[in-house]
Amino acid sequence: MENKDGHLPLFTTTPAKGRIPFKIYALSIFVGICLIFVYRVRYIPAKEEAGRWAWMGMFLSELWFCLYWFVTISLRWNPIYRRAFKDRLSLRYGKALPGIDIFVCTADPMIEPPALVINTVLSVMAYDYPPQKLTVYLSDDGGSDLTFYAMLEASRFSKTWLPFCKKFKVEPRSPEAYFRTAAEPLGDPAISNDWSSVKKAYENMKQRIEIVTKLGQIPEEIRKEHKGFSEWNLVANRRDHQTILQILIDGKDPTALDMEGQSLPTLVYLAREKRPQYHHNFKAGAMNALTRVSSKISNGPIILNLDCDMYSSNSETVRDALCFFMDEEKGHEVGYVQFPHTFENLSKNDLYGGSLNVIMKVDLPGLDGNGGPFYIGSGCFHRRETLCGKKYSEECKTASKLWNDIKAEESTASVEDTCKILASCSYEENTQWGKEVGLKYGCPVEDIITGLAIQCRGWRSIYFNPERKAFLGLAPTTLLQTLVQHKRWCEGNFQIFVSRYCPLVYGYKKIPLKLQLSYCSYLLWAPNCLAILYYVAVPSLCLLRGIPLFPKISSTWVLPFAFVIVAQRAYSLGEFVWCGGTFQGWWNEQRMWLFRRISSYFFAFFDNILKLLGFTESAFAITAKVAESDVSQRYEQELMEFGASSPMFTIIAALALLNAFCFVGGMKSVIMDMQTWFSNPFTLQILLCALLVIINLPVYQGLFLRKDKGRMPTSVTQWSLMFAGVACALARY
Repeated sequence: MENKDGHLPLFTTTPAKGRIPFKIYALSIFVGICLIFVYRVRYIPAKEEAGRWAWMGMFLSELWFCLYWFVTISLRWNPIYRRAFKDRLSLRYGKALPGIDIFVCTADPMIEPPALVINTVLSVMAYDYPPQKLTVYLSDDGGSDLTFYAMLEASRFSKTWLPFCKKFKVEPRSPEAYFRTAAEPLGDPAISNDWSSVKKAYENMKQRIEIVTKLGQIPEEIRKEHKGFSEWNLVANRRDHQTILQILIDGKDPTALDMEGQSLPTLVYLAREKRPQYHHNFKAGAMNALTRVSSKISNGPIILNLDCDMYSSNSETVRDALCFFMDEEKGHEVGYVQFPHTFENLSKNDLYGGSLNVIMKVDLPGLDGNGGPFYIGSGCFHRRETLCGKKYSEECKTASKLWNDIKAEESTASVEDTCKILASCSYEENTQWGKEVGLKYGCPVEDIITGLAIQCRGWRSIYFNPERKAFLGLAPTTLLQTLVQHKRWCEGNFQIFVSRYCPLVYGYKKIPLKLQLSYCSYLLWAPNCLAILYYVAVPSLCLLRGIPLFPKISSTWVLPFAFVIVAQRAYSLGEFVWCGGTFQGWWNEQRMWLFRRISSYFFAFFDNILKLLGFTESAFAITAKVAESDVSQRYEQELMEFGASSPMFTIIAALALLNAFCFVGGMKSVIMDMQTWFSNPFTLQILLCALLVIINLPVYQGLFLRKDKGRMPTSVTQWSLMFAGVACALARY
């Protein structure tokens, strides 16, 4: 169907199918929950009876589960899916496309190796897009000459890599990913020679970078190759240095050509100024510095930001995104287009639940249907003016038509000194940067809060999940990395909920109520820990003490409990498989669902409480992107990694042992009392305990059976045994 201007739309929106069965399912679950509440109220123990307070705690936990379930259902009520038409974009606009600025952020060359970083940089430099309209910026918050050297090598290799990608239509355009999976073409000797020579050139470059990285310093003969290395003569350390800005490839320079004589994209290295007396505001500060610096060098109206480990897997992603920004009827409303996070290093059955498949394929389309997805930090195309704090108005429709008239204010040759001021520590003092302009400061999840602010200024956000994945990143490969990552996300999310940016307050009358509730599904991760911890520990301890908390199997009141549990888990399994998972993967996800809530969410919740009381400050943890060979081997074998001492492991192990002890005690009572399962009032508690024991089998293996370096540390085993033993002793007496 043509739009008002007589053009076919550049994108279409389709509602999800099968919503009536889903709504019937949701209604049936609601009825089951109501019956459980009737049971809890009707059979509450009298004041003189044992277990009254435990019963009340169960009722409050189930009340929380119901509230959170309602919020989750509202998120999934009306998902929508998008389709982009790149062919229409090309026919309509031809070469009249806007400039694109691409921001890649890195922070530590030891955790995020330079060889990995430049693969992301090269993959976006090779986009199927006019090179004179592409500018790639690397923000190096580690201020490392090792990373700068890798960027210098990448700038040279790009002269070979970019024409090779165009000539052979290479996908993906990360050289590491491509050569790892592609087979050498054997038909035409000329093509085979080209392929082999480019692969050899890449491997030689990678080897040089890795040798220098392992050495930890730049040899003197290499330092003489580029004037930029002299900047490090003034660097005290990574937290105390001046702004370092180097334009490694100047796309405006007529001599900046690849091996085929074609123009190259502009490539810029930036290490913003850091001083001990100034807070650098982590990734948000880096993004804001890049926004200011890029406004002088290229000033592209569209900005793509990427984490350094998330390379481009689809050379046409830019054109996909532009279909939403440049649609004649609705494009002027779009503030940002979010692509999904996908990962290439997952184990066969996704041991640590790192795929986020259900979130990416179910939740985010649901958010899109409720008013727009949140900004998730990477793989997002922004309209520059939205990052600069502009509110949406009808004038934006006219402004979008002038994108090709936007020019950088200064020539590249004279811009470096000016830009150094824009990336200085003092530039943001007494300004609105980090408040009303740019990414917001003061929160570990600056992306979520920034996206919310953009939506509250009237802009529409879009979620697009193309058939060919746009970006591929690296998921954590150890249990501790996974739990720490979720703790940071969870802590930041709950911090937003208890701040003035709570969507129910900040978004009031600015965004739809259903979108406000959809945000709460994630912002309320942290308090989930309280109800889950209660359900994991108290029924088991009451089993030891002889206090029943559920109906007998012979009672009809067992039916709503059984229906809600079985129906929800069956739906969860079906959803997980529909999203591309396996049964074993779903079981691993259930285990990680439990582990996250009793450890990551628990510590995130109490860290937030301490922060509100003024005892701690926000911090930002970087997840390691590489692992030792033995750790990687265990990950591929899907053996859980417990090889570090952590309070998170202590609480997981203590609760696992607690349930094991209680299960043994419960079974002993059943055998001694000679009661049938149908008449025993503790049957459901025993089954719950047994389920928790089964799901914790890898923990018991790590505590007592494994001998490799990934086993549970002795100190964790001792502490968890003590905590579980004391809890069981107190429960019995």
